Amino acid sequence: MTAGERRASLSLAGIFALRMLGLFLVLPVFVLEAAKYPGGDDPALVGLAMGAYGLAQAALQMPLGLASDRWGRKKVILMGLLVFAAGCVAAALADSVQTLALARGLQGAGAISAAVTALLSDLTRDEVRTRAMMLVGISIGLTFALSLMIAPPLTAALGGLPGLFWLTAVLALVSMGVVAWVTPAEPPRPPSVARGRWADVWLHPQLWRLDVGVFVLHTVQMAMWVVVPGLLVQAGLPKAQHWHLYVPAVLAAFVLTGGMMALDRRGYLRGILRGGIALLLAVQLLMLALAPRLPGLWALGLCLTLFFLAFNTLEIIQPSLLSRLAPPASRGAALGQYNALQSLGLFAGGALGGLLLKHGGVTAVFAVTAALAALWLLLGWAQPVPARQTPGSRG
Repeated sequence: MTAGERRASLSLAGIFALRMLGLFLVLPVFVLEAAKYPGGDDPALVGLAMGAYGLAQAALQMPLGLASDRWGRKKVILMGLLVFAAGCVAAALADSVQTLALARGLQGAGAISAAVTALLSDLTRDEVRTRAMMLVGISIGLTFALSLMIAPPLTAALGGLPGLFWLTAVLALVSMGVVAWVTPAEPPRPPSVARGRWADVWLHPQLWRLDVGVFVLHTVQMAMWVVVPGLLVQAGLPKAQHWHLYVPAVLAAFVLTGGMMALDRRGYLRGILRGGIALLLAVQLLMLALAPRLPGLWALGLCLTLFFLAFNTLEIIQPSLLSRLAPPASRGAALGQYNALQSLGLFAGGALGGLLLKHGGVTAVFAVTAALAALWLLLGWAQPVPARQTPGSRG
């Protein structure tokens, strides 16, 4: 990487990390803490509040991605962070699960993932883009590990979910400063290139495979986290000690993910993609088999380590692949469509997980997530993978 590419990659990874820290801090404790609000005894309603963020993101990712093609990446990112911060304040002031769901929707309206990823693509060359995306993935993975470790004690210290949301608002404002003063200026584009269109990506068959894939990935993730905290409690691990299992699982998966990325540099991207989806399916089937027997902590730790390995690998590989397949003039729109399906998965996973848990129990949750992963494996098996623009690639 050049110095400019390193600065762009590190600063944009930092923006992702600061913003995702606020989101991840909530994830391990949301279901348990939401039970303290009026309406918190309804798993379906709690799942809706958990997933409302993703629903708003799904509605706005593509319009804001398209806006970043036309009006500039940084303007859209700064506006989105400001809306996200306002949503955090509203969530901190919420007095019921219903108002918490509305506030989570406002948080999600700050849909900047497409613009951030498009800016990173603009500022890096094709041959180093997977490496740049990996830095973003590393920052998210480390942030996730940190969140899992500090969320329970921090929640107690800050007085519950309201304190976490106030902290998230502050992190959003810090992210705005990083965008304004640290991230390199976006490269100028001729008017003809700054006119991305939905039509360029809406029915693009190669991109839709990736879009469906990211929808499934995040549906599975959120549905699992409607169930996993309760399984850990049943296995004898108190809520405040969940990080004792989460952190080793995340860090072990992080090390293994680095090995998977080494295979990408040797040209085995298609194999990594297929292997990641197959591993995701295997984890869901294993959880389906174990859940009725109330699995112990060792079994849950193994399942979560394998899940994080699959999740991290697919989170890194898919956006990099999409940025190489998308028409350059419509990269923001393509990433907006991708992130819209990602966000819709966040909503679907939370809402669906809550409904399935309420009416069918833990087994129903993992039966559905396994079926979704199997369908993705069938669809993703034929995913086209373009050759790298470097000698000796094997595609």
